[in-house]
Amino acid sequence: MDSAAVMLKPSEAAVVARVALRDVNRVIDEHLLPEGFFSIDDGRRIAATACTLIAFYFDSAKRLTSEERLFAIREAGARLYRFRARALASLIEEDWTVRDEFLTIDLAPFVRRTKERMERLVAAREIVVSDPDVLGGTPVVRGTRVSVHDVAASVSAGLPVERILAAYPSLDGDKIELAAIYAEANPARGRPRASEDPPKGAIIVADRRVPLRRKGG
Repeated sequence: MDSAAVMLKPSEAAVVARVALRDVNRVIDEHLLPEGFFSIDDGRRIAATACTLIAFYFDSAKRLTSEERLFAIREAGARLYRFRARALASLIEEDWTVRDEFLTIDLAPFVRRTKERMERLVAAREIVVSDPDVLGGTPVVRGTRVSVHDVAASVSAGLPVERILAAYPSLDGDKIELAAIYAEANPARGRPRASEDPPKGAIIVADRRVPLRRKGG
């Protein structure tokens, strides 16, 4: 999984590149990536190293023109493709400076970020299991009955980590972050069921019921 040639789903590439899923699909549809960095033959797949180029393209949009960004992608992309059989960690040691007359661009920060985000994605995969005998096969944090998508929903809702930890005492801060990464990279299918009950595995910290005030009472 440490290979630069590993292929990712669009949702996984979006997590590694830290962009929206629509942006990943856009670079494919508009052919912004060089050949060899993506495949559409059997479902869309994007090379892990392409996340470096995707992140650069969108993050530098306010400073560079489209032509300048595409030039840097072509130049850096050729180097990344030559190194596709190597480990991502080894790519950090290379020079990722691109020059075009007076313009100098260094993509090293994006290469480093891709490596770090891939490591977190791999770690997220490792802590998640899916067993038909546990919550009907719902992805859960390993060793628990806690749904990763329920944890991710709490994170997305902006709940403080302390409150999430109180609801899921079998977790810690790192597992909460990894659960959120996994859920973002692997969105739940279908519309979530409506329920007034707390997620399975959660502990009710407070249950305050306030009586409705009747009008004119």
